[in-house]
Amino acid sequence: MEAYYRIAINDYIQRTKHFIPFDLKVIPELKETKSLSQNQQKEKEGEQILKSFQQGDCIVLLDEYGIEFRSPDFADWMKKKMISVCKRLVFVIGGPYGFSQKVYQAADEKISLSKMTFSHQMVRLIFMEQLYRALTILNGNPYHHE
Repeated sequence: MEAYYRIAINDYIQRTKHFIPFDLKVIPELKETKSLSQNQQKEKEGEQILKSFQQGDCIVLLDEYGIEFRSPDFADWMKKKMISVCKRLVFVIGGPYGFSQKVYQAADEKISLSKMTFSHQMVRLIFMEQLYRALTILNGNPYHHE
């Protein structure tokens, strides 16, 4: 990952931790994928993703076909999720070919940042900024402007 992404993502992680406990887990990219089909890659990535879930997690996929929110609406959605019975709220970014069917089946919800396609690093950065923005909205901090 380029340093400028890492720096920006880590900045938003630290800001987010002022509001909620937060942990970023990155599953390593698959190696030697040239002999694998796209579906085989999704299945292998899906196995790794599924292993990271715990009983009671609320699993939310970041997916181009998910629900799109305005930032204040995402903040309201986050508020409802944070007071729900979920043990952990887990947001998942898929691999280059998306998610396996097993991951889709394990998910509770799908949200979309955009219909456009972004690199993994960009998605992490954009999502971290939106998560931080939602938390500032919920806490009345002067970060978001309508």
